[in-house]
Amino acid sequence: MALMAGAPTPLGPGQVPPAHLRVSSEDRDHVVEHVKAAYAEGRFDKLEFDERLERAMTARTHGDLMPIMNELYGSRHVPRSRPMPPPAPRPHGQTESNERLGAAAAHGLALVGLPIVGPLIMLLTGGKTSPYIRQHALEALNFQLTLIGATFLLPFTIVGVVLLPIIWVGAVVLAIAGGISALSENPFRYPLTVRLLK
Repeated sequence: MALMAGAPTPLGPGQVPPAHLRVSSEDRDHVVEHVKAAYAEGRFDKLEFDERLERAMTARTHGDLMPIMNELYGSRHVPRSRPMPPPAPRPHGQTESNERLGAAAAHGLALVGLPIVGPLIMLLTGGKTSPYIRQHALEALNFQLTLIGATFLLPFTIVGVVLLPIIWVGAVVLAIAGGISALSENPFRYPLTVRLLK
């Protein structure tokens, strides 16, 4: 955790962020990598791994993440003073195939009548263990929530009634583009999206 989100100034070695400070996705991912490394070393079993992974992925504040690091390294450990080197980026095409399929499904399930439920299912299942699936599922879910909000609000205006069919056609095209991007490991962001979930 090189620099904590929301901190007014960078924290130096040996300094621990305030427990109430909210964490970023990068902070969560950093702790997840520590948990995965400890599991790979055989320091705890699958059940303990799943429990710590769940806590790390759903953490909201540093107070939620610190106990996990304390369990791994002891209460005196500060991740900043002994940072774990970031994992080497995987070459293009090296994301697990099931991760790519899961991420694509988060976009594609909207096309088969599951605009909210589809991305939510992928977020709550594959997104718990795969940051790649989580990233795409959150993006798809935020877009679908924005789309449904627009569907309810736009008919109150004459321009909105005209735009609504165009928006829905565009949503189908964007969902297909999102699925293709997920399969080919390209980053994808929906335009004009209110990102309520992070």
